[in-house]
Amino acid sequence: MKFTEKIWIPILAAALVLALAGCGRKNSSDSGDGKLRVMTSFYAMYDFAVKIGGEYAAVSNMVPAGTEPHDWEPAAADMEDLERADLFIYSGAGMEHWAEDVLESLSSQNLIVVEASDGIVLLSDGEQEEGEDGHDHGAYDPHVWLNPLNAKKEMENIKNAFVEADPSHADYYEKNYQTNAARLDALDEEFKTKLSGLPEKEIVVNHEAFGYLCSAYGLKQLGISGLSPDQEPDPGKMAEITDFVKEHGVKIIFSEELVNPKVAESVAGETGAAVEFLNPLEGLSEEELSDGADYFSVMEENLEKLVKALS
Repeated sequence: MKFTEKIWIPILAAALVLALAGCGRKNSSDSGDGKLRVMTSFYAMYDFAVKIGGEYAAVSNMVPAGTEPHDWEPAAADMEDLERADLFIYSGAGMEHWAEDVLESLSSQNLIVVEASDGIVLLSDGEQEEGEDGHDHGAYDPHVWLNPLNAKKEMENIKNAFVEADPSHADYYEKNYQTNAARLDALDEEFKTKLSGLPEKEIVVNHEAFGYLCSAYGLKQLGISGLSPDQEPDPGKMAEITDFVKEHGVKIIFSEELVNPKVAESVAGETGAAVEFLNPLEGLSEEELSDGADYFSVMEENLEKLVKALS
């Protein structure tokens, strides 16, 4: 054997080992630590992705903490991050109005995209309806995750996308999904038990984000604003809400921490009701995140507030 062969054979062998090691994932960008690079559209999707991806995912949320996501738009830096990502998770059903245009503009051919609401029956005008392809075209309530069983379906779709992106850890993702699916089933049962026997069934909300929650547990929401929290109610709507609150003895008007409460406070001032915050999990504050809040803890708090308001 020549001297040059003695040098090159071990080098080639080492290169082959490295090449084979990189074949374990179908579509893994260089995240620097071997983890899947995952981008999510807003908080609920971020939390679900973290719960499923665990130690094998580097998850980044596009909407900053404390930012209301309905009118948020991605910046150039977000587009660059998406180009480098392995997986993009968004809820769909019209929640991310920018998603379709952004995805069409990307040059990446390897990005795996999951619309987490795929397969969920969508609500429209207070009734359950579904489009021809099961997706939103601008007429549906996008807040599907506020029904725990819908959240379970979204987690399943997210889990399937993780398995597609990283099949070598399929069992790990499946185990994480099953753990959280059981917790969501238990949460659903808790909502049913605690809300079923309450004397009142109507809640007054600043932002009509709770249609799926109300539909699941026999409640009815009366919204001051519409599906978008920045909609301003006209005087006729304000009068209607005020009369309803007075006639039904509503004690609490629900607003949200990421939404200006002035409209809810106006109704409360006219009727003597109090203003309380109900969280649609569109985005958490820095304080909530630092305190370890997540989907389950926030939904538990929402349940406590609903029980108080409807008792």
